[in-house]
Amino acid sequence: MSETALPTRDIMGVRVTAATADEAIADINARRARGERIKLGFLNAHTSNLAGRDAAFRAVLDGFTILNDGVGVDIAGRVLHGARFPENLNGTDFTPRFLTETKTSARIYLLGGLPGVAGMAGTRIAELAPQHVIAGAYHGYFHAWEEAGIVTAINALKPDILLVALGNPGQEKFIDRNFAALECSVAVGVGALFDFLSGRVSRAPAAFRAVRMEWVYRLGREPGRLWQRYLLGNSKFLWRLLWARWRGAGARRSS
Repeated sequence: MSETALPTRDIMGVRVTAATADEAIADINARRARGERIKLGFLNAHTSNLAGRDAAFRAVLDGFTILNDGVGVDIAGRVLHGARFPENLNGTDFTPRFLTETKTSARIYLLGGLPGVAGMAGTRIAELAPQHVIAGAYHGYFHAWEEAGIVTAINALKPDILLVALGNPGQEKFIDRNFAALECSVAVGVGALFDFLSGRVSRAPAAFRAVRMEWVYRLGREPGRLWQRYLLGNSKFLWRLLWARWRGAGARRSS
């Protein structure tokens, strides 16, 4: 692959890569081979809303390679730039695919989730992508004063890839805050991935995923926890999108 950067689209202040999964995987691996270090994240409607009201978080995302996650961001691509994204690259599907299709062996560390969940997710990754080594795992319920020690412990195990599941915006801020001290080549904010891989939370049936409605299934399973994020949050995202379209926002930074 050439060193030409993949195209991006501005989605209400966050630059999102417009690529297929194959192109994104090839790009990440080519950049790693050149010695580049990568912070990788995903933008969905919820993350976009967080970035819209938190300038500091939006600045953090400027330092990440951001992939598109979900139908909301795809709609935004069409409204703001006249074209949908080439493929839905949500972290739950893209991250395992990236690990599976990356043949060069890597050491992987998993950070986040409830106690024991990261370890179970690591076991599943080892089954899906046996070319890699699970270097270690640690839960996400730690205090701020423990963070420096956790970074030291991660570095001691020499992972190449760090998967961080601390939720938005915590995982991206953790990666950004500690990236200079971390010695991995790739750090990825993976959201609920560990819960899905470990089996603690079930994925939506294929029929829901095929029509990009996995959020409806998740809302039905956990209405008390997710109703604000999906019902209020999705409405807020659409209002922000209409406002951005009216102002002509996004097109100025599109590449």
